[in-house]
Amino acid sequence: MSSSKFWDKSADKYFRSPISDEAVYERKLELSRACFTPESEVLEFGCGTGGTAIAHAPFVKHVRATDISEQMLEYGRQQAQDAGVANVTFERADFSDLEAEPGSYDAVLGLSILHLLPDRKPALKRVRELLKPGGVFISSTACLGSKMWFMAPILWLGRLFGAFPIVRIFTVDQLVRSIEDAGFIIEEQWLPEKAMAVFIIARKPG
Repeated sequence: MSSSKFWDKSADKYFRSPISDEAVYERKLELSRACFTPESEVLEFGCGTGGTAIAHAPFVKHVRATDISEQMLEYGRQQAQDAGVANVTFERADFSDLEAEPGSYDAVLGLSILHLLPDRKPALKRVRELLKPGGVFISSTACLGSKMWFMAPILWLGRLFGAFPIVRIFTVDQLVRSIEDAGFIIEEQWLPEKAMAVFIIARKPG
């Protein structure tokens, strides 16, 4: 939970920041919803202020939205209440020790989070454990190693002085390989023009 204080302090700015590309965001929502049914049980880890969880709520049975920042989650709860959304549960939890039975979920979402983890490989293994056979892992991940590898020392210094959280630098190919090595089959891979974040839908065989 070492990054929780950073994200608590960033919650208000994060909540008020506009989506950088509405068309890309809407396309990601559309591709995700094609994987859902009205009976889908969905887990989103690193949900932030909960906007995506709330946007998907009408298309699934339930969304369990988790984050390490209580301030982020408070924004999510308030948004859900304002929108009259009752099938999203917001919960403070670290994904590495999240309490859940294996095979609990039809879909797991990890959006803008894998590059912020100390090590994505254990997280990917955990995602696979939590998914039902045939379930999907949906992610959007900044791959700075593909175009902005030179940011590494800047990010390191920024973290040293509390200006940045942990940010791991890797390429799209490295991310894809780690997802496949975790036992997934990639069904959708989309890197929008000029974007840093690759959108991936990967399925657990079964």
